[in-house]
Amino acid sequence: MALIVQKYGGSSVADAESIKRVAKRIVDTRRAGHDVVVAVSAMGDTTDELLDLANEVAPIPAPRELDMLLSSGERISMALLAMAIHSMGFEARSFTGSQAGMITDSQHGAARIVDVTPVRLREALDEGAIVIVAGFQGFNRDTRDITTLGRGGSDTTAVALAAALDADVCEIYSDVDGIFTADPRVIPKAQKLDHIGSEEMLELAANGAKVLYIRAVEYARRHGVLIHARSTFSSSEGTYVLGEGMKNPREAEGAAAMEEPIVAGVATDFGQAKITVAGVPDVPGKAAEIFKIVARSGANVDMIVQNVSATGRTDISFTVPKADSAAALKALAGEQTEVGFQNLVHDDQIGKLSVVGAGMRTHSGVSAVLFEALSAGGINIEMISTSEIRISVVLRDTDLAEAAHTVHTAYGLDGDAEATVHAGTGR
Repeated sequence: MALIVQKYGGSSVADAESIKRVAKRIVDTRRAGHDVVVAVSAMGDTTDELLDLANEVAPIPAPRELDMLLSSGERISMALLAMAIHSMGFEARSFTGSQAGMITDSQHGAARIVDVTPVRLREALDEGAIVIVAGFQGFNRDTRDITTLGRGGSDTTAVALAAALDADVCEIYSDVDGIFTADPRVIPKAQKLDHIGSEEMLELAANGAKVLYIRAVEYARRHGVLIHARSTFSSSEGTYVLGEGMKNPREAEGAAAMEEPIVAGVATDFGQAKITVAGVPDVPGKAAEIFKIVARSGANVDMIVQNVSATGRTDISFTVPKADSAAALKALAGEQTEVGFQNLVHDDQIGKLSVVGAGMRTHSGVSAVLFEALSAGGINIEMISTSEIRISVVLRDTDLAEAAHTVHTAYGLDGDAEATVHAGTGR
């Protein structure tokens, strides 16, 4: 008997029929002799609808009350899912994040998990029940308030539960069959990966791949949780995300591990904006001043390029998420006189293309393939950033889809048939 944690996203529990389909899958897992703990998201677009409603009644909703509101979506889906399981003749118990022992810091809207004390969950499992937990939410001991975990919170909830309960595997269900060499909505001939290293998955998640969220992947890597990304809508095997020292469950006992491909995948990101601080005095300390201001605004900087100094001044360009760009611009504009730069330029018509693969460490020519493919397609590069296992470039957003196709083909990643997307959002 194994202990399996499963996570179902909003598209998996979008309506009553979907909930019953998920309940059957959970019951089938229980019938196979396994203990089951489930983390569930709010139904369909419930969270977005609640956010819209909050913004209608208050231009800037109070963070505490917004968390109270948003956490209600998961409470609805967890109770309905437990009811559906009961109707199939199996015991199920639903728990909120606080009841499940999901302890967080006090940051409303983007809380981080600091501890998990799943006492009630263990009791329910010992008594033979299937456990259903509301994802995306937790509880702060000091303020005694409900908190929410932010983007990808239900993935993080599932992985944290798997770590705390020492589960055998954490299955993350969405509307695609696993992790692909690219987003199958952008590149239909993307291939499903049998497995991928957690380091590569972190890079893909950080650079636009939406099938798994970066916080969940990082938590799994840190706590040794095996992730299995699968589809709610089919019974096919998905993709295993392997941390350091983990063995692929599909490999035969004693079999030698196969050599990893040079490039694991191509990620695209339309959610970035570029800010250029023009005419910065070319003296020590000015870059530090600029990025301290940006940090105070709460914006997360990704790529940075500084031009060669001309006539004692230089330009510094960097990318941030589009949602953070207004705050960063406002903060910089307020400090223009103190820093001494000439003007700010904002560009939100960009896209980021990233090529990721652990094999880059030991193979030459990977960057040459990327740049030759883009050059042959007549696609201009505006910024470049690299790590040991990643190359990222910034392009015009209108060129991004074509660039992704071109590069995916250049690395020999195209499959023979089109990938299946069962719903349409990836979650």
